[in-house]
Amino acid sequence: MWKNLSKIPIKHPLAFGIVVSTFKTSASDLLVQTVVEQKKLEDVGWKRNAAFATFGCFYLGGVQYAIYVPLFSRIFPNAAKFAAKPIREKIKDTKGMAALCGQVFLDQFVHHPLLYFPVFYGTRELVMSEKPDLIRMLATYRENMKEDLLALWKVWVPSTFLNFAFMPMWARIPWVAGTSLVWTCILSAMRGGDVSHGVDIEAPFPTGSTLTLVEEGLDEIFASPVDLDPTLAHICISGAGPDRIGHVAKMARTIADAGGNVTHSKMIRLGHEFTTMMHVAIEPDKRGDLIKSLKTNEDLKLLKIRASSLTRRQTGSYKNTMVGLKIHVVGPDRPEMLANIAEVIAQRRMSIEDISTEIRRGKNNRRDFVVTAEVVTTEKMDQEHLDELNAEFQVIKDELNLSVVDIRVHM
Repeated sequence: MWKNLSKIPIKHPLAFGIVVSTFKTSASDLLVQTVVEQKKLEDVGWKRNAAFATFGCFYLGGVQYAIYVPLFSRIFPNAAKFAAKPIREKIKDTKGMAALCGQVFLDQFVHHPLLYFPVFYGTRELVMSEKPDLIRMLATYRENMKEDLLALWKVWVPSTFLNFAFMPMWARIPWVAGTSLVWTCILSAMRGGDVSHGVDIEAPFPTGSTLTLVEEGLDEIFASPVDLDPTLAHICISGAGPDRIGHVAKMARTIADAGGNVTHSKMIRLGHEFTTMMHVAIEPDKRGDLIKSLKTNEDLKLLKIRASSLTRRQTGSYKNTMVGLKIHVVGPDRPEMLANIAEVIAQRRMSIEDISTEIRRGKNNRRDFVVTAEVVTTEKMDQEHLDELNAEFQVIKDELNLSVVDIRVHM
């Protein structure tokens, strides 16, 4: 039975490619609606899903197949033979390598700019807009063309080289569908709950917008704290009082007008109280005027503003930070979670630069406690030390029944 099934893609490559592309496009849209836009299944737009599935069926499965297989086979008659050769023979085959480059060029620099992107933007306009406007769609594509193509080439030129160099003809469309689905999964995992970019993430191929989303996510993962600028004065400004609209705007404007720069801040409403804490960097000779402006501002009197000077930690002799870590923990809410995590950090002689906690609803409506901490150490940490730290958190994970323990290292 398995032998018969495995022959289906070879005997019926067009039909197989259409089925795979249709399923992939429908699954991608469903993933975006449920994970990124966080819709419940009963709220999923099935007409929209069917429209994208139709696009996957006719264009990604049909038109792309016609380009990649019959058309390219005529233009490059030895393409299939080249794909079947071992790597050593491929390297020696100069005509085959030239044909490979020719296929990639036609696909990435002719097919996608002139056909794929206009069709995709048109489909998205018809599906996603209440009042479709194809002229507006073309203007949007023209405006985004440079960023879209650069993003496309960064991901798909390498992928297309692999596809045309190694995949048999029947597998070219499934390769594209699989790579596209992986791309959508990555974006959905990184941008879960991002309701403002759901439309962008729908694209089966990278665009300027989606590549920017990935880069933002990677920046967030690999970001680490920085030390105080020794040439500036540093002030901790805090305040608490009855919650009012405009508190943040008034504080930020007063600081900016006095020449200060807010670098780190934490603001939160707790019940009817609004609490804020800011780190402000400012030229030393402007420090006094800034504090006076904040304390004499009538609009901010309810917050009872306090200001204190900040200096570097005094630890005998100042040492540079060697390693930074971002620790993210999620588990069922219980009192000792924060204490246990903070104790492990302290025992490892690590300094907490920033830590935040919250209670949220998790899977199955469970009440979850979430801890996110950025810590640094002045000591070098080799792989053995990192393994020991991870082992300690795994013990806590088992003891507290945590669902997530994520430790990221910034060297």
